Amino acid sequence: MQITKQRITPCLWFDTQAEEAAKFYTAIFKNSRINKISRYTKAGQDVHGKEPGSVLTVEFELDGQTFTALNGGPQFKFDEAISFQVMCEGQAEIDYFWDALSVGGQEGPCGWLKDKFGVSWQVVPTVLPQMLADTDSAKRERTMSALMRMTKFDVAALQRAHAGQA
Repeated sequence: MQITKQRITPCLWFDTQAEEAAKFYTAIFKNSRINKISRYTKAGQDVHGKEPGSVLTVEFELDGQTFTALNGGPQFKFDEAISFQVMCEGQAEIDYFWDALSVGGQEGPCGWLKDKFGVSWQVVPTVLPQMLADTDSAKRERTMSALMRMTKFDVAALQRAHAGQA
């Protein structure tokens, strides 16, 4: 059986924290690991300014999804224009990922947070997209109204709102 490598791999640009971030993320997600670490050499040091032997990239997997973390310098910062959605089966998963990813970071509205590296995450219950696509517009309105008042999602409250049970 041939193993197929994914075609598209997200690359996260860090100043100097690529390895620290990869270790942080792989400790949170099951079925995760660091695959490879490459290091800067003397070649190009006049351009990149990094010490030979320091970490250049870290290839890692989170639940089977490959990522690359790059130590590229301080020029670029993360913002909310790109985020990673973590789809969760229930409140226990939401609580776990929310608590783990937000350590040292910043909680945001509607299930969004920034981790301690500034990477944006959406911790979302799997039932939410179904609720928001319901053919009953009143149910969609109640669900949307409830979620707009939340920081971390409360699945039971979303289900009550969707069902019209204040």
